[in-house]
Amino acid sequence: MSTVKETVEVEVPVRIAYNQWTQFEEFPNFMEGVEEVTQLDDRHNHWTTKIGGVRREFETEIIDQLPDERIAWRTTGGDTKQMGMVRFQRLDDTHTKVELVMDVESSGAAETAADATGMIDRRVKGDMRRFKEFIEHRGGETGSWRGRIQPG
Repeated sequence: MSTVKETVEVEVPVRIAYNQWTQFEEFPNFMEGVEEVTQLDDRHNHWTTKIGGVRREFETEIIDQLPDERIAWRTTGGDTKQMGMVRFQRLDDTHTKVELVMDVESSGAAETAADATGMIDRRVKGDMRRFKEFIEHRGGETGSWRGRIQPG
């Protein structure tokens, strides 16, 4: 399992950055290789990705969510194994630091090669850069979910 970490500063208030990240079905707008995310309920999402010509479907479960601070998840189904957390830190009234940390386990030859060549790191860096562009260009979130999910 490899760990990927990327941080980006966005020029929006922490509430807007956090709210946008709760809109999982919007992820294909800024995450390369993510074709579709379907929110099943407050905790569960179904993902369809295509990376390096390999299509994967899997489900994730939100295991910890605290508004304006963090969202943590893990995969629960499919052949993709990962877990991660995105943290939000208010820098001032109009700037937020967004930090993404993911642990990804390679599940096939394509993923192993992508990990070995640094492609996963580059993809995450690009995704975070595109998130910054997406939210700053919009100036506001596409929606929000402010519920609390506690580890259990």
